[in-house]
Amino acid sequence: MAKITTIRFLLAMATICHWSLYQLDIKNAFLHGDLDEEIYMEQPLGFVAQGESGLSPRAWFGMFSQVIQNFGMTRRQLDHSVFYCHSSFGKCVYLIVYVDDIVITGNDNIKISPLKQYLFNHFETKDLGHLKYFLGIKVAQSKEGIVISQRKYVLNILQETNMSNCMPIDNPMDPNMKLMVKYGEPYSDRERYRRLVGKLIYLTITRPDISFAVGVVSQFMQAPCVDHWAAVLCILRYIKKTPGQGLVYMRIRETPIYQVIVMLIGQDLPLIDDLLQVIAYLLGEMWSLGKVRSKVLLLAHSSAEAEYRAMTLATCELIWVKQLIQKLKFVDVQPMKLYCDNQAALYIASNLVFHERTKHIEIDCRTREVIDQRNKYKICQLESSLDREHGYH
Repeated sequence: MAKITTIRFLLAMATICHWSLYQLDIKNAFLHGDLDEEIYMEQPLGFVAQGESGLSPRAWFGMFSQVIQNFGMTRRQLDHSVFYCHSSFGKCVYLIVYVDDIVITGNDNIKISPLKQYLFNHFETKDLGHLKYFLGIKVAQSKEGIVISQRKYVLNILQETNMSNCMPIDNPMDPNMKLMVKYGEPYSDRERYRRLVGKLIYLTITRPDISFAVGVVSQFMQAPCVDHWAAVLCILRYIKKTPGQGLVYMRIRETPIYQVIVMLIGQDLPLIDDLLQVIAYLLGEMWSLGKVRSKVLLLAHSSAEAEYRAMTLATCELIWVKQLIQKLKFVDVQPMKLYCDNQAALYIASNLVFHERTKHIEIDCRTREVIDQRNKYKICQLESSLDREHGYH
């Protein structure tokens, strides 16, 4: 299945390049796959054949991958659910598949039409026209750009939890609430807590404003307490105020600049333990969000060390994005920019020498500096006032 990050990346590139997005649906997709192995089993009365259904997705994707590559499409190794085709005239077609849902984009309209017909001939396929709804995400296309949101998904969550008529609030978390592990009265319905938090995690695809709050409540899945449930209800009251809020991909004339913004976001917010720091990074694509790393718990001696570690994690994601752009041949990738608002972390990152206060930092954190010396990207100062302005702090 396609990665959500890859899907958002293709949406961003389609916006930049002014490409249309088309959607197809394969009916009874799992019935098209052929099993290579001989399967011997006896179906117990009243039970579903889990063994057969478990092999179906892999068999279906193997069949689809072979068919689509016979058409002349190339499968991307970084994400096998993405296929692409480039012509000698600079034209291109990209296809991404998520189980039986297919999205096609590109600037080669002459190639897109035969591709659709090719799929019609091999599978029972329904043409849904322009992309409007995908994986529970509403996609609105216009001349100004693309907006993705999950309004219907939010309303369903509120209805299932009887929170449709709740009083909206302005913040997803109460800053005065201190959440602790196994502290307080245990919550009676653990399954309900886990199910609801899982739905909120999926909602963060288009709602990065709740990523940190959801990351906090997700730490108590094993043994939630009443206070933890109250924190989850705070998130529901927050999204009740703006159920249709989402991400906007604006059309711009200039060549897109891929930026990574790194910052510490957990010192003054409720954590499991005061000794634990929470580090995070935001990966921005064309000034819209590509990925949020909401939390990584670690024992850090200072905020500078925490942000330095965050820069390392962001670098790993940055390498993947750069490889994605190069493999799909979107644009010529120039050195990307890594932004950080911590002066001490910037000084450490700019100097390969081990200092007395940084000698304990793991070797893998130094990979960022090696890549920096190869001119793969540049680190830049980000004003703290700009962080607060965009709601990151």
